[in-house]
Amino acid sequence: MLSNELKSKINKLWDKFWSRGITNPIIAIEQISYLIFMRRIDDTDTLEKAKAISAKKKYKSIFDGQEDCRWSHFSQLDPDTMLEVVSKKAFPFIKNLNDPSQPYSRYMENAIFIINNSSLLDDAVESIDELFSEIKKQQDEGQQFQDTQGDLYEYLIDEMGSGGKNGQFRTPRHLIQLMCEIIDPDVNDKICDPACGTGGFLVGAYQHILTKHTSPKEIIKDENGLQRFRRFGGDKITEQEVWDNLWKKSFFGFDVDQTMVRIGLMNLMLHGIKIPQIENIDSLSKKYDKEYKDGEYSVILANPPFTGRIDKDGMSDKLKITGTHSELLFLMRISKMLRSGGKAAVIIPEGVLFGNSKAQKQTREILLKDNKLEAVISLPGGAFKPYTGVKTAILVFTKAEEESTTWHTEKVWFYELKNDGYSLDDNRKKLAENPLPIVVDAYKNKAFKTPIERTNHFFVPLAEIQENELDLSYNRYKKFEYEEHSYEPPQKILEALFVLENEIQKDMDELKNLIG
Repeated sequence: MLSNELKSKINKLWDKFWSRGITNPIIAIEQISYLIFMRRIDDTDTLEKAKAISAKKKYKSIFDGQEDCRWSHFSQLDPDTMLEVVSKKAFPFIKNLNDPSQPYSRYMENAIFIINNSSLLDDAVESIDELFSEIKKQQDEGQQFQDTQGDLYEYLIDEMGSGGKNGQFRTPRHLIQLMCEIIDPDVNDKICDPACGTGGFLVGAYQHILTKHTSPKEIIKDENGLQRFRRFGGDKITEQEVWDNLWKKSFFGFDVDQTMVRIGLMNLMLHGIKIPQIENIDSLSKKYDKEYKDGEYSVILANPPFTGRIDKDGMSDKLKITGTHSELLFLMRISKMLRSGGKAAVIIPEGVLFGNSKAQKQTREILLKDNKLEAVISLPGGAFKPYTGVKTAILVFTKAEEESTTWHTEKVWFYELKNDGYSLDDNRKKLAENPLPIVVDAYKNKAFKTPIERTNHFFVPLAEIQENELDLSYNRYKKFEYEEHSYEPPQKILEALFVLENEIQKDMDELKNLIG
């Protein structure tokens, strides 16, 4: 979560673009993205060098022979010279960081740096330096697992009036952490998000894997009570082949918005994934079917857009459900994308779990037949405030068989997360308690520690779910305990009201005397 101080600085940065004539929100986001990337890539290179020195390894800087492209160099120049260096050297440099055949280079090929006002560039560089100083301050105070770039974009998009369009908004990183802890991806997994946005889930999966392979002395508990590496993650990974696989062949994403694709690619690269595979394509489309195969991924983590409808003409013919609701179609696509034994954790609006439409029932049937539906984790109503108050849940399932005619789900584990460690109002302030480790422990030990009483978490057999028209909502099966309340007799209540009325009348008389 961004602090009020950071939000204030972002607002000032946006105001500077607006006042200098760059008023189109998407263009402003792109230009700010490029500058943030230039700043962070310098920081990342410096950090990698320190990591190599610590491990007594050789390190070749990506700026080797092009030191004038470093943020730390050009940010010290006078405004006119800085504009010359950034537009003609530093920006072309970041466009060509990867092999031309890779997604990053392909999607950056047509990127244009449109800032032609040296005063604006100077002000923007100063503002971004202030942002990163504040970020460093927060990190020094103990905040870990920061997808701060994603937070910045989330806030920018929301402030510019585009937040929540068609149900699209970033997933809070602590919920990403929770889902990564539950799915537990590892070095050999092929991981995907079919609607990846800025790449938060892919970053979360990468950092989870690094944490798993970090020495105990470098592990700490973060602000959510979950384990994270202190500074250098993955020190126990010693084989270069494993690193190469993580950097080049493990993380895949798709998104319909080219701006988000560029941002996502930059975000993953800055977190250490050197050649991320994010493509600008609608994963629900016929075009996707032509270019990609089913059953490719062992892990899928997603919070796909909901409340949107898809153009039926361009929609994949493979998604065999009635209707065009995006949240249902994404669940069908995710089921098809998983290989046998592959696992998914997906955030969905709770209406999917109990809706009576033909498409909703078809979707639930496929989840229970083609997959082993393992868990339904009900999230608190304010989990996505201030962007939406829609009640949501996390579905956890493992792929069994495509187009199965039999039920592969025997029972489903239900859990109610009453709060996620943050206030459930628009401010979403961090609370003292940390409930996320509790749900992770309950999930991992559900086979042994789940109570019979249906209070907070419990199993429901498939037969009962079938009897209830495949309803998968937590409240359908929870045992509600009704407390008996005792009240005073009506005569006593009436007497108390008369006493209260006399007191009010006395006070009114005194007030009347005071004012004459």
